[in-house]
Amino acid sequence: MVAERSSRLEVRLVRRGFSDPEAAVGLLGEPWLHGLADDPVLLDALGATADPDLALLGLARLLEALDAAERHTLRDTLTSSKPLRDRLLSVLGASTALGDHLARHPRDWHALVTFELRDIHPGPADFRRELDRRVRAGEGAPADALRIAYRRCLLAIAARDLSGTTDLPQAAAELADLAGATLQTALDLAAEEDPEAAAQCRLAVIGMGKCGGRELNYVSDVDVIFVAEPREGVEEHRAVQAATRLAARMMRLCSDTTGEGSIWPVDANLRPEGRNGPLVRTLASHLAYYQRWAKTWEFQALLKARPVAGDAELGAAYAEATAPLVWQAAERDNFVADVQQMRRRVVDAIPVGEVDRQLKLGPGGLRDVEFAVQLLQLVHGRTDPRLRSPNTLQALAELSAAGYVGRADAASLDAAYRFLRAMEHRIQLHRLRRTHLVPTDPADLRRLARSLTAEINDDTRADPVAALQREWKRHAVEVRRLHEKLFYRPLLDAVAELPTGAIGLSTQAAKARLEALGYADPAAALRHLSALASGVSRKAAIQRTLLPVLLGWFADSADPDAGLLNFRQVSDALGRTPWYLRLLRDESAAAEQLARVLSAGRLAPDLLLRAPEAVAMLGDPQGLLPRGRAALEQEVLAAVGRAGSAAAGVAAARSVRRRELFRTAAADVLGRFGDEPGAAVDAAGEALTALNTATLQGALRACVAEWEAANGELPTRLAVIAMGRFGGREMGYGSDADVLFVHEPLLGVLEQDAAKAAQAVCNQLRTLLAAPSTEPPLLVDADLRPEGRQGPLVRTLGSYEAYYRRWSHVWESQALLRAEPVAGDAGLGERFRALIDPMRYPGTGVPDQDLLEIRRIKARIEAERLPRGADPTTHTKIGRGGLADVEWTVQLLQLQHGHRVPGLRTTRTRAALAAAVGAGLVPEEDAAVLDAAWVLASRVRGAVMLVRGRAGDSFPSEARELAGVARYLGYGSGHTGELVDDYRRTTRRARAVVEQLFYG
Repeated sequence: MVAERSSRLEVRLVRRGFSDPEAAVGLLGEPWLHGLADDPVLLDALGATADPDLALLGLARLLEALDAAERHTLRDTLTSSKPLRDRLLSVLGASTALGDHLARHPRDWHALVTFELRDIHPGPADFRRELDRRVRAGEGAPADALRIAYRRCLLAIAARDLSGTTDLPQAAAELADLAGATLQTALDLAAEEDPEAAAQCRLAVIGMGKCGGRELNYVSDVDVIFVAEPREGVEEHRAVQAATRLAARMMRLCSDTTGEGSIWPVDANLRPEGRNGPLVRTLASHLAYYQRWAKTWEFQALLKARPVAGDAELGAAYAEATAPLVWQAAERDNFVADVQQMRRRVVDAIPVGEVDRQLKLGPGGLRDVEFAVQLLQLVHGRTDPRLRSPNTLQALAELSAAGYVGRADAASLDAAYRFLRAMEHRIQLHRLRRTHLVPTDPADLRRLARSLTAEINDDTRADPVAALQREWKRHAVEVRRLHEKLFYRPLLDAVAELPTGAIGLSTQAAKARLEALGYADPAAALRHLSALASGVSRKAAIQRTLLPVLLGWFADSADPDAGLLNFRQVSDALGRTPWYLRLLRDESAAAEQLARVLSAGRLAPDLLLRAPEAVAMLGDPQGLLPRGRAALEQEVLAAVGRAGSAAAGVAAARSVRRRELFRTAAADVLGRFGDEPGAAVDAAGEALTALNTATLQGALRACVAEWEAANGELPTRLAVIAMGRFGGREMGYGSDADVLFVHEPLLGVLEQDAAKAAQAVCNQLRTLLAAPSTEPPLLVDADLRPEGRQGPLVRTLGSYEAYYRRWSHVWESQALLRAEPVAGDAGLGERFRALIDPMRYPGTGVPDQDLLEIRRIKARIEAERLPRGADPTTHTKIGRGGLADVEWTVQLLQLQHGHRVPGLRTTRTRAALAAAVGAGLVPEEDAAVLDAAWVLASRVRGAVMLVRGRAGDSFPSEARELAGVARYLGYGSGHTGELVDDYRRTTRRARAVVEQLFYG
């Protein structure tokens, strides 16, 4: 019966993670553990520890060591208090050494429920009081009492750490605070042993390394520097001798091994001259050494200097005096090379057999993170006090917040550093030994992996060791990659060699040079350069070759900062694409074109960043030639045909449109549409109209296909009629697609059924083309239809004919001057054209009543539609001599004479104006004035969109944007005012012609 019960218990223990269930059953049979085998809560808690067997053994030893009353109290607390249970068992399951301490000092389990485990984290003063109280009350030698008190506090920190009630940075900070309190208590004991020495000197203990940075390990040398000053009336050399006796005794109290072991070694080798120099120096002696003899690494070490014990005033004076020296270190000759070489020497010194197991010194280890962060601090912290934290993670966060390290890189380094430090802590906690090597024993690896379950971003249940190995290697690879990227950044070398008087973000000289080139934000420019050129990769090497030339090209633009930022973003997006940098390196024309496109405004870069592979167009001699409508329609319709739904089809069409918008914008910026302004405006309008026509055609095809897939053949023919600038093939980058929808039911189909189907298709088309997406929208505006927004979206040809015959106004005839079939059923589109021709080119011309109405509407638009606050002399659309003035004048001529002058039967403004000149309707010089105004207004409008990335009818008010518009229009730097003056002069002349021709 007993054997069967033991067998069942063994099975339960195996399920809970015990490796030696037989031994565990034996322990559970001990009298001090009696009854605990029947407590599933306790067994579950044991099973949740890093090593359930070790936890059970430690618990057995602890209970055995307690007297009966204490044992009863602990057992009751274990079963009733989950926090205590989790803390105690997590410690016992992870640390043999702390289990041994509890076995020797069993009443110290109370440390898990006393001051160290309050919600408020203990600080140096709390630890100091606890240590002093325990040392004063302790039995035996003070050195032993100090060790016992230290382990008691360490037990509390470990319990909070292992049970997840504190995070790693807080645990490391508490370990450093405990170290400082321990040093202070040891110094107090030394002073009590040698009161004469204490009376002769003031002694401050400066924490260095991880102690100074408040990021200490569980077991680590505590690095210190001693600084002393004589008390009043005491000679300096006698004070230094006295301080040396106190410092040496303090070190022995912490480092020597007694019956209670040692606390940790106190290492003073970071002092001036190292172990060959005096243990204690005065402040003046320290400063003299640092100013004359110190090596680069000594200033790097001082970055973490922090007073931790002894005379607080003297410690503060030391920190204040040495801090400036730290931030001048980067000015030293070969500073960066020295730091890099020191790091390489550390790696080279690792024994070959330990390289792959080294958490601290190996490639991808903790020191890689620390060195990279410290180098960046020393270089940039000279002028940026935010970076001067001695704590690695805090410094990394500040480097990221300030832009010196990318956010993603900083997050990766932070996560890796936390994980590697957590591994280091767990390894050291097992036996409280100073080690940074990952164990090789399977049992040790299993315990380590189980102790890091919360930190491992993987499922550890099946094979915790394999999960640990994967996570460790993943972080190590990432650290090494980022270390190479940040630590060996050649630009830092150049920055570090510049004199103090030339420091800005990195140096004032660099800032001044960038400002002279026209960079408004040299600090941001330096960050971009640093990001682009950092590392030892081939990519970075090519960037360093390209950047000096690119900077000049950017500087030749109106907005160099935008050019550099956009180049960085494109490079970030395409950095791993092998052809990208090769193209820029080998094709100087492509690099220059990219620089000009990226610095010319927001529209082209925004389009490029949505699909950076379009950069390839710049390397193709034919890449920026606008494609014709037929080729575009063929590509769009093919893409739509491959799509499985209307949404996917329209998305494919919009993707093609975005790429072609970039092609057109880039060609426009680079002057590929010709030197003659009017021809360039025509070419850009033609290209934009063609790609919007192809997009509309594809979207219509996609929506009809989906309707037919669900309902059968569409019961009507559909045609899309372009209106406005769309119909005139004069579209701008921000133009809506003004359209009319016309349909014609198939034979035998009820008109209402046909109208319902047509309405559904057209509504879906408009919705999908305007839907939020990474692709720019195409807004389809049908407000020019009969009855405007109140009328039906789609009408039959007969309905249009009836409306125009009975209800049409003269302004609708004027609007139809630009009607042009662009999509859908071609035959229906031509029948619509035939329907409207008599209306827009009336044989009787324009009756006086209609002429009066047209002039009245135009005057009302000028009076009412101009935006509040807009300058009528610079508003390109309805301002004086702007687009509306010229277009309405030309359209009036078309209405009056189109029936007899064939050349006027065109939807294009400039073509109609030329025909009017040819017919003798407008003097050539007046037409030239109108044409110049229309072309200039169109160019300004297009430039505003190219520069700002959003449409606008007035000149930008922001100086940089206005300068960008001027640069696009051919005005050099500093000549923005000339552009505005020229525009006003040109449009003023045009308005005079309009007054004569339009208003009579």
